[in-house]
Amino acid sequence: MKRKSHKKKSKIEKYRTCLYFALTGSLAAFLFVCYFSLWKKVPSDIKIKAGVDQTLDFQVPASGKIYKEAVEVSGFTESNIPKGSIHIDLAKPVTIKANAIEKYVLDLKLFGIIPLKTVDVQVIQNKSLTPAGIPIGIYVKTQGVLVIGVGDFIGEEGQTVSPSQYVLKSGDYITQVNDEEVTGKSDFMEKVEHCEGQELVMKVKRGEEDLTLSVRPKVSQSGDYKIGVWIRDNAQGVGTMTYINESADFGALGHGINDVDTSTLMELQKGTLYHTEIIGITRGSNGAPGELTGYIEYDEDNIIGEIKENTTEGIFGTCNSQVFEAVTNEALPIGLKQEIVRGPAQIICSIDGTPRYYDIEIMEVHLDNDNVNRGIVLRITDEELLSLTGGIVQGMSGSPIIQDGKIIGAVTHVLVQDSTKGYGIFIENMLSH
Repeated sequence: MKRKSHKKKSKIEKYRTCLYFALTGSLAAFLFVCYFSLWKKVPSDIKIKAGVDQTLDFQVPASGKIYKEAVEVSGFTESNIPKGSIHIDLAKPVTIKANAIEKYVLDLKLFGIIPLKTVDVQVIQNKSLTPAGIPIGIYVKTQGVLVIGVGDFIGEEGQTVSPSQYVLKSGDYITQVNDEEVTGKSDFMEKVEHCEGQELVMKVKRGEEDLTLSVRPKVSQSGDYKIGVWIRDNAQGVGTMTYINESADFGALGHGINDVDTSTLMELQKGTLYHTEIIGITRGSNGAPGELTGYIEYDEDNIIGEIKENTTEGIFGTCNSQVFEAVTNEALPIGLKQEIVRGPAQIICSIDGTPRYYDIEIMEVHLDNDNVNRGIVLRITDEELLSLTGGIVQGMSGSPIIQDGKIIGAVTHVLVQDSTKGYGIFIENMLSH
């Protein structure tokens, strides 16, 4: 009987131990989910407008200090503030005002005890921008030539050769050959053809690396020297201008111009904006994104601006006077991401030749999204726009998003599974490129 009783007690102890570990694991998982949820509710960077009261309402049980005397904070009850610092409690709405264009650091702790995150607080100039919404023709010339593929060819003796294999990669930018600048595709091909079989020493930009690589061309069956790569030196297309300012500077697209084959952000040597007319619409549907077809004449009379930067946040540059004739909207103040709310908003785009406001719904606002171009989730609700395009289509990227009389962002992508839905970038991200 004693043995049975001992075995029974042993089994009970095992069950208790397993139950203890299960409960402990479940509690740890629950606490982790709660912690991560609170971590996501507060962005890692917060921008505020200089000289303007900004209310932060994240409703997170976290507090911390900003160590700058230039910041004024209201909406708290503490009276014993350490010199040179201001205590902020994000469990309730807090109003911040800063006059200097500076950066501050806010160290947050849950319940004032558990470290949560360090937030960069940046004071930016309080700007007004004119939302554009006009279609633009885009032409960009790359810095050097972009390698879009590496392959092989038949040599002069019938053998298969691939001189560039294991040397060059898709996405490489070849900027120099034998210490001479590469000005374009034709120039590069000419350098290869006239190499007389000598080794080519190339300066190559691969991501953030600058490399020096060597390739010895081979003679093809046609008698020409080749290195076995496909290259590109330009890109063109149709998009939408997001805004212009009083200095004729513009922002457009809300995302960078990437090579269609390699998805590489194209290194810009020169870029031009052209006047374009929308001449056709392919309606989008679930699983099949639509597009706007534009007619562009690439001549000097149709140039409306110069593209100076191609970045992850969009393309940027300077307009000429023709743009001001096409953009007739009133200037609007910018709206920062913490000011955006779920609910009604509008976009401006030109489908029939005239920029018009169309109704949308802001479905989600991701304050701390790792993808800079997808902070806003939106849905087209305007019946007229839905009947014309079926939702968001290619060519609408850059359409400004307006809410409560402020320009808050730009359309960037469509959801392939549902053409009525898509993403947008915060306007503050476009302004911080």
